[in-house]
Amino acid sequence: MGALLWLLIPVLAALAAGVWSTWTMRYRKAGDVAELAGYARFREAMEREDVPPAEVRSDAA
Repeated sequence: MGALLWLLIPVLAALAAGVWSTWTMRYRKAGDVAELAGYARFREAMEREDVPPAEVRSDAA
């Protein structure tokens, strides 16, 4: 009986992991539309040449 109780612990842990993963994936959107749009904006920002460079301050006097 004790061995069956010890075998029940991993089975319950696996069931809990399955329920948790199902719960966390319920609102996940299919596709990478938002990520690809963000990457496209990043590429456009990096390709711009009209942005002046940041000022370099020297506090060492």
